[in-house]
Amino acid sequence: MSGLWVLILLITISSIPAAAAYIWFRLARYPFTLVRFLFTLLIGAAAVFPALFLQEIFPASFAAAGRWGIFIEIFLRIALTEELSRLLMLFLMFWISSRLEPRFRDSSVSSGAVLHGAAAGMVAGFGFAIIEGAIFGAADTGVLLLRVFTAAPLHGACGSRVGSAAVMFRSNPYLALFRFLAATAIHGVYNFMIIMPGFPSIVAVLIALSALLSSIVSIRNGWKNKGIENTGVITL
Repeated sequence: MSGLWVLILLITISSIPAAAAYIWFRLARYPFTLVRFLFTLLIGAAAVFPALFLQEIFPASFAAAGRWGIFIEIFLRIALTEELSRLLMLFLMFWISSRLEPRFRDSSVSSGAVLHGAAAGMVAGFGFAIIEGAIFGAADTGVLLLRVFTAAPLHGACGSRVGSAAVMFRSNPYLALFRFLAATAIHGVYNFMIIMPGFPSIVAVLIALSALLSSIVSIRNGWKNKGIENTGVITL
């Protein structure tokens, strides 16, 4: 199979969670139109490029600093920069939404807005995974197959937490920071399990899938209890 067809196959596989999320939203009758869904997916995909820029300017000497170098590389240079870039792009998207939709203008963010942020963040995470899958496909890395099937759940789970954090930063900065750091920690632990020898790969798979499942359950329960004040709560 030629390199081009391999790349197309990898992008297709990476797109399956995004397609499944859209079908879920439609079946659940969640107010997430196709245009909004595709725009959110695009925002998530675009977040790859600021992340790459941040990783390039990250001091290489930090990542090579003794026994802590691997932790700095995994948790700061990779996980933190990717989640920060996703946060910035989601801030941009929600700012645009605030200009177009009155419900995002209120300084006291409603639980419904937080729930929407979590759902949008999950979709953005899937968009990030699609572009990342293409980049890994072009690079032909050794962990490619495992990442293809687990990167989308990981980014969807982390994106959900970052999305809710992006909505909450003005109204509840401490909880927002906690959710952002939780996403970074989950991302870092996943990366650590993937690249470190001696750790079974199934652990990384379980981390990604369980984190995504907790986000899905929280979003689903939020929809079912839309009138309850704590609708936007996203579990770790």
